Amino acid sequence: MSISRTSIAVTALMLGAASIAGAQAPKAQKDKPKATHVTGHLKLTAPDFEAKGRVTLAHVFNGMGCNGQNISPALEWANAPAGTKSFAVTMYDPDAPTGSGWWHWVMYNIPADATGLAAGAGNGRNAPRGSAQGNTDFGTKGYGGPCPPVGNKPHHYHITVFALKTDKLDVPGNATAAYVGFNLNANKLATARVTGLYGR
Repeated sequence: MSISRTSIAVTALMLGAASIAGAQAPKAQKDKPKATHVTGHLKLTAPDFEAKGRVTLAHVFNGMGCNGQNISPALEWANAPAGTKSFAVTMYDPDAPTGSGWWHWVMYNIPADATGLAAGAGNGRNAPRGSAQGNTDFGTKGYGGPCPPVGNKPHHYHITVFALKTDKLDVPGNATAAYVGFNLNANKLATARVTGLYGR
Protein backbone atom coordinates (compact mmCIF):
# COMPACT_ATOMS: atom_id res chain seq x y z
CA MET A 1 0.00 0.00 0.00
CA SER A 2 1.33 3.37 -0.95
CA ILE A 3 1.08 6.31 1.46
CA SER A 4 1.71 9.76 0.10
CA ARG A 5 3.99 12.27 1.81
CA THR A 6 0.99 14.59 2.15
CA SER A 7 -0.95 11.98 4.15
CA ILE A 8 2.01 11.40 6.46
CA ALA A 9 2.37 15.15 7.07
CA VAL A 10 -1.33 15.58 7.83
CA THR A 11 -1.28 12.63 10.23
CA ALA A 12 1.78 14.00 12.01
CA LEU A 13 0.15 17.40 12.40
CA MET A 14 -3.01 15.85 13.84
CA LEU A 15 -1.05 13.74 16.33
CA GLY A 16 1.02 16.76 17.38
CA ALA A 17 -2.07 18.90 17.95
CA ALA A 18 -3.70 16.15 20.01
CA SER A 19 -0.54 15.78 22.09
CA ILE A 20 -0.37 19.55 22.79
CA ALA A 21 -4.07 19.69 23.70
CA GLY A 22 -3.63 16.75 26.05
CA ALA A 23 -0.66 18.39 27.74
CA GLN A 24 -2.48 21.68 28.15
CA ALA A 25 -5.71 20.25 29.57
CA PRO A 26 -4.31 19.35 33.00
CA LYS A 27 -2.54 22.72 33.19
CA ALA A 28 -5.74 24.59 32.38
CA GLN A 29 -7.53 22.64 35.13
CA LYS A 30 -4.67 23.32 37.55
CA ASP A 31 -4.62 27.05 36.79
CA LYS A 32 -8.37 27.44 37.33
CA PRO A 33 -8.79 29.86 40.26
CA LYS A 34 -10.37 28.52 43.43
CA ALA A 35 -13.38 30.26 44.96
CA THR A 36 -12.02 32.45 47.76
CA HIS A 37 -13.43 35.29 49.85
CA VAL A 38 -10.96 38.17 49.98
CA THR A 39 -11.71 41.02 52.39
CA GLY A 40 -8.42 42.90 52.05
CA HIS A 41 -6.33 44.33 54.86
CA LEU A 42 -7.71 46.44 57.69
CA LYS A 43 -7.04 50.10 56.86
CA LEU A 44 -6.99 53.16 59.12
CA THR A 45 -6.90 56.87 58.27
CA ALA A 46 -6.86 60.05 60.37
CA PRO A 47 -8.35 62.75 58.10
CA ASP A 48 -7.77 65.49 60.70
CA PHE A 49 -3.99 65.20 60.51
CA GLU A 50 -2.15 67.60 58.24
CA ALA A 51 0.26 66.72 55.44
CA LYS A 52 2.93 64.22 56.44
CA GLY A 53 0.91 63.26 59.51
CA ARG A 54 1.41 66.47 61.48
CA VAL A 55 -0.85 66.68 64.53
CA THR A 56 -2.76 69.97 64.67
CA LEU A 57 -3.14 72.14 67.76
CA ALA A 58 -6.77 71.03 68.10
CA HIS A 59 -5.53 67.57 69.16
CA VAL A 60 -2.65 68.72 71.40
CA PHE A 61 -2.95 68.39 75.19
CA ASN A 62 -4.12 71.36 77.25
CA GLY A 63 -1.84 71.44 80.30
CA MET A 64 1.75 70.64 81.31
CA GLY A 65 2.87 73.69 79.33
CA CYS A 66 0.86 72.80 76.21
CA ASN A 67 -2.09 74.91 75.06
CA GLY A 68 -3.98 72.71 72.62
CA GLN A 69 -7.69 71.93 72.61
CA ASN A 70 -7.15 68.26 73.52
CA ILE A 71 -9.77 66.92 71.11
CA SER A 72 -9.33 63.33 69.98
CA PRO A 73 -8.93 63.12 66.18
CA ALA A 74 -11.52 61.66 63.84
CA LEU A 75 -10.62 58.17 62.63
CA GLU A 76 -11.91 56.03 59.78
CA TRP A 77 -11.29 52.34 59.16
CA ALA A 78 -12.33 49.75 56.58
CA ASN A 79 -11.82 46.11 55.52
CA ALA A 80 -12.28 44.51 58.93
CA PRO A 81 -11.74 40.74 58.77
CA ALA A 82 -14.59 38.26 59.00
CA GLY A 83 -15.41 37.39 62.59
CA THR A 84 -14.76 40.87 63.97
CA LYS A 85 -16.98 41.36 67.02
CA SER A 86 -15.65 44.69 68.30
CA PHE A 87 -12.91 47.28 67.84
CA ALA A 88 -10.48 49.10 70.09
CA VAL A 89 -8.26 52.15 69.57
CA THR A 90 -5.03 53.08 71.32
CA MET A 91 -2.61 56.00 71.03
CA TYR A 92 0.96 55.56 72.24
CA ASP A 93 4.13 57.66 72.17
CA PRO A 94 7.28 55.47 72.16
CA ASP A 95 9.51 58.58 72.22
CA ALA A 96 8.39 59.88 75.63
CA PRO A 97 11.39 60.14 77.99
CA THR A 98 10.00 57.68 80.54
CA GLY A 99 11.73 54.43 79.69
CA SER A 100 8.35 52.91 78.84
CA GLY A 101 6.74 55.39 76.44
CA TRP A 102 3.43 57.13 77.15
CA TRP A 103 -0.15 55.91 76.72
CA HIS A 104 -2.36 58.77 75.48
CA TRP A 105 -5.61 56.99 74.71
CA VAL A 106 -7.29 53.62 75.21
CA MET A 107 -10.85 52.97 73.97
CA TYR A 108 -12.37 49.50 73.67
CA ASN A 109 -15.69 47.64 73.32
CA ILE A 110 -16.42 49.68 70.19
CA PRO A 111 -19.29 47.93 68.34
CA ALA A 112 -18.50 45.75 65.32
CA ASP A 113 -20.63 47.88 62.99
CA ALA A 114 -18.53 51.00 63.66
CA THR A 115 -16.39 52.28 60.77
CA GLY A 116 -14.58 54.98 62.70
CA LEU A 117 -14.71 57.53 65.50
CA ALA A 118 -15.92 61.11 65.32
CA ALA A 119 -13.63 63.89 66.50
CA GLY A 120 -13.99 64.21 70.26
CA ALA A 121 -15.09 60.60 70.81
CA GLY A 122 -12.18 60.17 73.21
CA ASN A 123 -13.47 63.13 75.23
CA GLY A 124 -16.87 61.53 75.74
CA ARG A 125 -18.58 63.34 72.86
CA ASN A 126 -20.20 61.10 70.25
CA ALA A 127 -18.54 58.01 71.74
CA PRO A 128 -19.96 54.77 70.29
CA ARG A 129 -22.61 53.05 72.38
CA GLY A 130 -21.22 50.55 74.87
CA SER A 131 -17.61 51.69 74.40
CA ALA A 132 -15.29 52.11 77.37
CA GLN A 133 -12.23 54.26 78.02
CA GLY A 134 -9.12 52.99 79.76
CA ASN A 135 -6.62 54.77 81.98
CA THR A 136 -3.81 56.69 80.33
CA ASP A 137 -0.43 57.80 81.65
CA PHE A 138 -1.97 61.16 82.50
CA GLY A 139 -3.67 59.28 85.34
CA THR A 140 -7.15 59.71 83.90
CA LYS A 141 -9.47 57.98 81.46
CA GLY A 142 -10.12 59.35 77.99
CA TYR A 143 -8.02 61.06 75.38
CA GLY A 144 -4.89 63.01 76.32
CA GLY A 145 -3.16 64.72 73.41
CA PRO A 146 0.51 65.14 72.56
CA CYS A 147 2.67 67.29 74.83
CA PRO A 148 6.34 66.42 74.35
CA PRO A 149 9.14 68.24 76.17
CA VAL A 150 10.26 71.53 74.61
CA GLY A 151 13.23 71.06 72.30
CA ASN A 152 12.66 67.37 71.60
CA LYS A 153 12.54 66.18 68.03
CA PRO A 154 8.94 65.55 66.93
CA HIS A 155 7.50 62.55 68.75
CA HIS A 156 5.70 59.72 66.96
CA TYR A 157 2.12 59.15 68.10
CA HIS A 158 1.01 55.69 67.02
CA ILE A 159 -2.77 55.37 66.74
CA THR A 160 -3.77 51.73 66.31
CA VAL A 161 -7.17 50.20 65.62
CA PHE A 162 -7.68 46.59 66.69
CA ALA A 163 -10.29 44.29 65.13
CA LEU A 164 -11.17 41.86 67.92
CA LYS A 165 -12.69 38.39 68.10
CA THR A 166 -14.63 39.25 71.27
CA ASP A 167 -17.49 41.70 71.66
CA LYS A 168 -16.33 42.80 75.11
CA LEU A 169 -12.99 42.85 76.91
CA ASP A 170 -13.17 41.34 80.37
CA VAL A 171 -10.95 43.88 82.16
CA PRO A 172 -11.49 45.79 85.42
CA GLY A 173 -12.53 49.43 85.21
CA ASN A 174 -9.26 50.58 86.77
CA ALA A 175 -7.06 48.49 84.46
CA THR A 176 -3.83 50.06 83.28
CA ALA A 177 -3.25 50.71 79.58
CA ALA A 178 -0.66 47.92 79.54
CA TYR A 179 -3.18 45.47 81.02
CA VAL A 180 -5.78 46.43 78.43
CA GLY A 181 -3.10 46.21 75.73
CA PHE A 182 -2.28 42.65 76.78
CA ASN A 183 -5.93 41.67 76.35
CA LEU A 184 -6.16 43.48 73.02
CA ASN A 185 -3.24 41.52 71.62
CA ALA A 186 -4.65 38.26 72.98
CA ASN A 187 -7.94 38.85 71.12
CA LYS A 188 -6.87 40.64 67.93
CA LEU A 189 -7.78 39.47 64.44
CA ALA A 190 -6.05 42.38 62.70
CA THR A 191 -4.56 45.80 63.39
CA ALA A 192 -3.91 48.96 61.39
CA ARG A 193 -1.93 52.05 62.35
CA VAL A 194 -1.45 55.69 61.51
CA THR A 195 1.31 57.81 63.02
CA GLY A 196 1.05 61.49 63.86
CA LEU A 197 4.06 63.74 64.47
CA TYR A 198 4.27 66.61 66.93
CA GLY A 199 7.10 68.60 68.49
CA ARG A 200 7.50 71.97 70.20
